[in-house]
Amino acid sequence: MDLKEKLISSFMMFENNIDIEHPVHDVRTEAMKNFEQKGFPSRKDEAWKYTSLNKIQKVDFSIFPKEVNAIEYKDVKKYFINEIDTYKIVFVDGIYSSFLSETTHDGVDICLMSSALTKDMYKPIIDVYFNKVASKDESLTSLNTAFSREGAYIYIPKNKMPKKPVEIIHFATGNESTLMLQPRNLIIVEENAELQVIERHQSLTSNEVLTNCVTEIFAAKNAIIDYYKVQNDTENSSLIDNTYIDQKDKSVVKVHTFSFGGKMTRNNLNFYQNGEYIDSTMKGVTILGEKQHVDHHTLVHHIEPNCESHQDYKGIYGERSTGVFNGKIIVDKIAQKTNAFQQNNNILISDQATINTKPQLEIFADDVKCSHGCTIGQLDEDALFYLQSRGIPKKEARALLMYAFANNVLESVRIPELKTRINKLIAKKLGVNLGFDL
Repeated sequence: MDLKEKLISSFMMFENNIDIEHPVHDVRTEAMKNFEQKGFPSRKDEAWKYTSLNKIQKVDFSIFPKEVNAIEYKDVKKYFINEIDTYKIVFVDGIYSSFLSETTHDGVDICLMSSALTKDMYKPIIDVYFNKVASKDESLTSLNTAFSREGAYIYIPKNKMPKKPVEIIHFATGNESTLMLQPRNLIIVEENAELQVIERHQSLTSNEVLTNCVTEIFAAKNAIIDYYKVQNDTENSSLIDNTYIDQKDKSVVKVHTFSFGGKMTRNNLNFYQNGEYIDSTMKGVTILGEKQHVDHHTLVHHIEPNCESHQDYKGIYGERSTGVFNGKIIVDKIAQKTNAFQQNNNILISDQATINTKPQLEIFADDVKCSHGCTIGQLDEDALFYLQSRGIPKKEARALLMYAFANNVLESVRIPELKTRINKLIAKKLGVNLGFDL
């Protein structure tokens, strides 16, 4: 039985264990029909031309963990941003850990998707927002929708801001020899409200883990959202991350993605600007080695006039690693006065490393300011020589140049403690201790 067949048969078990009268039952069923029809994407699909899922499909993943594997805080403390106080929504092998979490209903809802999907008090919100911006055509998003049950649920009412940032962390313990996780997050930030989120998927084992995650984010008028994705997983962990963002008038949403580890990572980041004077920002730093593979697919759909979008992705690829960047900007005919910028810069520090980059513009309006570009190169030998001539060893000089290369992405991180953590991760990935923060 291949993975697709196992998932289809597992869905029947899943349905038997939940209430078929549940409001999202029909949504799940329709989603599974879509996945059954389309299956896993292949390289024949243009969007997956450079990323293959063939090896993943041959693994006999456990779809549901057989038992809860408790972990102690001291064993995972290093994965939290301990320098600041945060709300925490923590899952262990896909199951909520109340011991490691800190949720709240004090003026805002920072809690569980399972509660939102099953309790009547949340039904009005679920009816309006659940599965409304997520793609109905993307097969892996449909697969997640079919099994949607657990994840983070965050609702910030009008004019509210949580007292502290939110950390969403998913741990895989190795309790199963192989494990597939499908977390579903729903985040709603109402008018004039604000939210900061740090998300991480972290395996604690050398066992194979596949995570197929979907996050829906809704930013109402004048809402501000900062979302940070920290991806620094083990060599046997794969992540398919689908994030869909719906923005209304004058909202500001920024997503920073830091991809430093994992066997295969696919980030699908989709912005839909449904209003005027919207600001959308996507920034990323990717540093890979060994045979790691990271694929960034971004979409910004400018639907209304007078909006901006800014994309800036930096990649450093060593050994036999592979990077992919496919960024698309769509400007509708009505979306006059759009200002859209897209840039992808890459450094190859190994003759065996590979980068495939494809910036795209589809512009149907005539009064716009749009630009895109990409660069692929190696470290500047003259700059390297200059640093060495000033007494900096070659290894440190190379690291310093690569560190500076990523600086303009880091400078927009609004949580200082997180910025410090990312700086340390970059230094560790580059194999040096630079002794200062950017």
